[in-house]
Amino acid sequence: MAYVNVPNDLSKIKSKLAFNLTKRQLICFGAAAVIGIPTYLFTRTAIGNMGAMLLMIILMLPCFLFAMYERDGLPFEKVIRNIARATFLWPRTRPYKTENFYAYLNNAKEVQRIAKSKNKAPTGSGKKGRR
Repeated sequence: MAYVNVPNDLSKIKSKLAFNLTKRQLICFGAAAVIGIPTYLFTRTAIGNMGAMLLMIILMLPCFLFAMYERDGLPFEKVIRNIARATFLWPRTRPYKTENFYAYLNNAKEVQRIAKSKNKAPTGSGKKGRR
């Protein structure tokens, strides 16, 4: 009997368009080809084949990163945005500050007056007087 594994989480499966690549990958690889191939063809006579090839690789590398890199389900640009926010835009340490409500109550005159009046024992209102 044939047995096929079915993944538990179907949300991680991405739809493929052509050559088993997603739409995002096709667009990024196309952009890399548009940038890299003309760069190689126009610069190989001036700087040689090896230099033109290295320049082409350097110019195409960001497109490949945008196409393939994914961390925790986030694409490359969102990962870079989160790193920039955490490093440059938001403060490094965020101290947890609270207001001490009880210190405020201890310093309040009204609270001290109420506390003094509760310490005084009431006279003549107890049950001992009645029989």
